[in-house]
Amino acid sequence: MNEQASKTLATGRYTGLERPVPSLPSHFYYDPAQHERELRAIWYRNWLYVCRAGDLAEPRSFRVFEIGNQNILILRDGEGVLRAFHNTCRHRGSILCSEREGRFTASFIQCPYHRWTYSLQGELIGVPAIAPVEGLDKGKLPLYDVAVAEWGGFVFINLAGAKARPFLDALGPKAERLDNWPLADLALGHSYRKTLACNWKIFWENFSECLHCPGLHPELSRLVPIYGRAIMGPFDDPAWASHASEGDPKFRGGLRSGAVTWSMDGRATGATFPDLTEQERRQGANYVSLPPSMFVVGHVDYVRLVWLKPLGPEETELGADWYFPAASLADKDFDLENAVGIGRLVLDQDGAACELNQRGLRSAAHREGVLLPQEYAVHAFQNWVRQALAEL
Repeated sequence: MNEQASKTLATGRYTGLERPVPSLPSHFYYDPAQHERELRAIWYRNWLYVCRAGDLAEPRSFRVFEIGNQNILILRDGEGVLRAFHNTCRHRGSILCSEREGRFTASFIQCPYHRWTYSLQGELIGVPAIAPVEGLDKGKLPLYDVAVAEWGGFVFINLAGAKARPFLDALGPKAERLDNWPLADLALGHSYRKTLACNWKIFWENFSECLHCPGLHPELSRLVPIYGRAIMGPFDDPAWASHASEGDPKFRGGLRSGAVTWSMDGRATGATFPDLTEQERRQGANYVSLPPSMFVVGHVDYVRLVWLKPLGPEETELGADWYFPAASLADKDFDLENAVGIGRLVLDQDGAACELNQRGLRSAAHREGVLLPQEYAVHAFQNWVRQALAEL
């Protein structure tokens, strides 16, 4: 163990809950009215991942994003500036753009119903009428604004528009965890899509603990030995101080001896990123999360983004994308399956567990669960949900 790791352990403290605490009520995971409350309190007020900036590379390119019953249009205007609007005409509320993605043939958006016309900056510029309409102020009828941001080549929106919390404030200092990865320059190597029969919160709760890891993720627990102890980090162990001088990864965290990345055999696939620190390399997986819609993980040889979107009270769309240096993907000896296999396996295992969890919550006898000390991050997530609902 190096000096910095020893210093970190020496100044740390136990992270676990002091006593068992109740979980969210069971009906939060299947009640349609509760689901609608969460859409309004959480999904319509927080930053949501949409796509890669390269998916909207050209001026006049667009993409439509649906969340709950909201339909959002994201585009690049004629100068290449990212913009987002509710996909709704100010006249009588028609959908403006019915295609999922594409490129506008002209530098304006025209409603297909009554031909009201808007600039790509959202201004109303044309109202067909047989005579001038007295009292109609086009300047007061722009498209409904949606906040948009780009970070590391990823595009995000916030339906709160001008009231949205600034994106970098929402991401906070944790964004710096991936400063040494060339996020915007990476190329897509593999995509994973799945529809889970579970509430969106169950996936985040599963992500927030490793109590399930030894039983559900034996392969991952061999790769990251501390997970095999049913904890996520050294301070999850109440006896962490007795292991403060240990260099074994099952106590300090990080990858098993000889492994350098998350892959099926622990070996890197292709070139590794040159600017990573010793700690970032030893850790093996460096996380930045932005609930409710995504987290991104930096490994020594690739970056993995996992996103989700609620489709209903008991159905969630799950996706993951693996990004690599373009040179790695172009190498004829590049072993893509070795790199993506472990992450895909873990998502399949997590997805199956989340669906089991959902089915059991329908029991008429079960009103709420109980969280154990290691589930402190689940408790924090559930409190985040409670707080958002209280602010609605």
